[in-house]
Amino acid sequence: MQIIENTTEFHISEPTVIAIGKFDGIHRGHQKIFEKLFEAKKQGLKTAVFTFDPSPESFFSKKQQPELTTGAEKRSIFSKMQIDYLVEYPFRQETADVLPQDYVTDFLLNKMNGRKIVAGTDVSFGKGGCGDAALLEKMSKEYDFQFEKVDKIRLGEREISSSYIREEVEKGNMENAEKLLGRPYFLYGTVEDGKKLGRTIGIPTANLYPKKEKLLPPNGVYYSLVLLDKEQYYGVTNIGCRPTIKDGSRMSAETYILDFDRDIYGKDIVVELKHFERAEHKFASVDALTEAIRRDIEETSRYFNERK
Repeated sequence: MQIIENTTEFHISEPTVIAIGKFDGIHRGHQKIFEKLFEAKKQGLKTAVFTFDPSPESFFSKKQQPELTTGAEKRSIFSKMQIDYLVEYPFRQETADVLPQDYVTDFLLNKMNGRKIVAGTDVSFGKGGCGDAALLEKMSKEYDFQFEKVDKIRLGEREISSSYIREEVEKGNMENAEKLLGRPYFLYGTVEDGKKLGRTIGIPTANLYPKKEKLLPPNGVYYSLVLLDKEQYYGVTNIGCRPTIKDGSRMSAETYILDFDRDIYGKDIVVELKHFERAEHKFASVDALTEAIRRDIEETSRYFNERK
């Protein structure tokens, strides 16, 4: 996958089919868009994703908005999907002021050599967000490109959307978030050194420090799956500030990996949060914390064994 970032001056020489959007979460609704993208690839077009960095919401609010998927996580997912081009177009005031018609002709048709554009029914782009699916439909006839509009999909009575998934993650409803996403909600990062308390009590953990832009579920204990070097392991993950050992306010995700004894400092891992078990709790002593963690490990093993 070729990533085009931090520049407004580029040109893709190969004809492309383009998906446009924020794609926060890359959820089941987005995946329907990408299915259309790969159908068009059979016509000889290269697949391309056009998105902005930072997101318009973060730019206009002047602060980073919580995201279901960070930039690095999106890149990882798109790479696994075998997208050919990912354009992370710089979003700034002059970008925000581009008229919707110019957005289509300058960005999508000229710079990206777009021959087909795929987008959801709620797509918005250009100055004031005035560009929409109706404009793309109209311009496709004038500028001789294909446009395919993809309807939203529903789970029960509600449409699947990034905002709906955020609600579920913020409540700790990881099972429902997984249904909406089409995969477990996950944390991705490099294992870092911690205080190594886990080693002293015989329960070593792999420590991740999530990016500030990553939307985290409630602080507490989660049953998790850990993906490392194409292998999958059961884990018990604590998200929070470790109040028992007074570790300050830095948010961490500590995972004890069951039946595992390798040194993985510096390794990239994915931690999939499958179930929220209990809220973070300050224990009276390290011994009480240790006992609780051992119970969590037993319950985690039971949880996954019952679902084999």
